[in-house]
Formats: sequence, C-alpha cells, structure tokens
Amino acid sequence: MDPERRTFLQQLGVAALATSTVSAPEPAIGSMLSDALEQLLQNHYLRMTPEELEKTLARIEREVKKEYGANIHCGNVPPLPETSFGMALNLSRCIGARDCVQACVKENNCGRNDSLENIRVLSLPRGSWELTDSNHYYAPSHVPEGDRWYLPVQCQQCDDPPCVQNCPVNATWKEPDGIVVIDYDWCIGCRACAVSCPYWARHFNWQKPAIPSQEMTTETHYLGNRPRPMGVMEKCTFCIQRSRKGQMPACLEACRTGARIFGNLLNPESEIRRVLSTRPIYRFKEDKGTKPRFFYFVDAS
Repeated sequence: MDPERRTFLQQLGVAALATSTVSAPEPAIGSMLSDALEQLLQNHYLRMTPEELEKTLARIEREVKKEYGANIHCGNVPPLPETSFGMALNLSRCIGARDCVQACVKENNCGRNDSLENIRVLSLPRGSWELTDSNHYYAPSHVPEGDRWYLPVQCQQCDDPPCVQNCPVNATWKEPDGIVVIDYDWCIGCRACAVSCPYWARHFNWQKPAIPSQEMTTETHYLGNRPRPMGVMEKCTFCIQRSRKGQMPACLEACRTGARIFGNLLNPESEIRRVLSTRPIYRFKEDKGTKPRFFYFVDAS
C-alpha cells in the first residue's frame, strides 16, 4: 500500500476508534468494527506476510458467514511448480449450449441477481467472423442452429495483458502459472482494465452478488471464487481453486461435447500440447499483441 495512503487510513481508523469509546459496543458489533478496520488497512496480497494472510482468510470466512449464512473455506493454494496453464477450444464441437456459462456461474459464486457471466458465447452466421453480426442473447434451448456457429469468449490469460498494464493500483497481475488474477480487496472499481481488454473479459459488480447459501461453492480461493463485493472487477481465473489442485475447470467438465482441452503447456506429453502441435491453431484478436493462452482450433476435414 502507498505509505501516505496507509498512514491516512491508520489515522482514520484511530479516529474512528476514538469516537467509538464513549460507550463500549456489544461484542458482535465490536467484532464487525474490527473486521471492517482490518479490511480498510489490509496490505496488498503480494506483500502480506503468511500471518497477515491467514488472518485475512479467516476474516473473509467470517464475512461470508455473516453475509450469506454459508460456511466456506478460503484457501491460498500457490502456483504449482513447472506449470503454465492454457486452454484450447474445438470450434467444430461447440454447439452453443452454454453449459460452460452456467457451470462457471455456479462454481465461481457469481451473483444470481444480474447477468454477470465470465464466459460469453457468441452466435454468428455460419462462415462469418464479423463480430458485429453476433448474437450474445440467443435461446440455448434451440441450438445448434444449422445456419449459425458459436464462439465462446472469456479471459484469454494473455502473456502481455493490457488490463494489468492499465490498472492504476496494481490490483491485477499475472501469476507464474499463467493465470491473470485480481485482488478484490485492493481493486477500486475504476474499470480501466475493462476498457483496455479487447476480449470483453472483465466484469464490474454493480450490486452485491445474490447467492443462495445452499448454492454457494464453499471451497474457494482468495484470488478466485470467493464471493466478491459490490464495486469491484472480476473475470475467469481458469477456476484457480480447482486447477491448482489438479482438477479441471468447471466449464470443461460441463461441456457436453468435449470441446474444451486444458492443461500444462510446459508438459510435452499433455493433451493440450498434442493439439497445439498437430492442429492449425487460431488466437482471438492476435493482432492486438496480447499473446493469449486461450487457443481455438477445428477438426480436420
């Protein structure tokens, strides 16, 4: 945190505590004030000590319990050694069913009260790449349509991400395993990252996400699917809470046609490396120079 900002916030916190000593608050209220002050003074994720991080994770779990009535575990699994994640999508197999979208919403604790979805599936006229002709709001119950084809788009986990370069407070960065992440507690919601992303992959929480407690995915990650507050950005993280434990992203598991492939780009024996070395590969808006780790391919005719 900027030293001047931290000093100001610390003084603000001391002043707030001083004004509250006229009458001692109830224990529960005192705990809420403590959590609020702790969040106000929280350091940047990358600069937190292990002790500070454990304290922060415990606070997040308390806040989710209070806000949603759900008991979650907020973890912090680090990047796996010698691992660099990538995803490939077979456009010949995608039928536009949007199972990936719904699975992502559920797994990543997206709000059910708005249209915030980290995967967007575009329906285009067959043979056309004109995105201006695409339909984002088609009825998935009527797919596949004979005269249309489908292009799923999400965060491309760029090797040269403009969103990272344009964040004024360093709330987003690229991890060693290739995943671009966001520190939701550090994000100020200015949306500079969304403006700079050519893939429409960043989304702003306009309201507090509504998540029924019984639908909450309780195994979460600090940089991933923990419930986000109103006023911050979010995006796909390759299901960091799953992929760093050797599991597949929810979108891949949900795809009924097996259109998605995910794996370690550094492993020459991985399926994704086999596809990249044997098929013609396309990268969306490659001319932007972002070097995406999300690849598209088609079946050989």
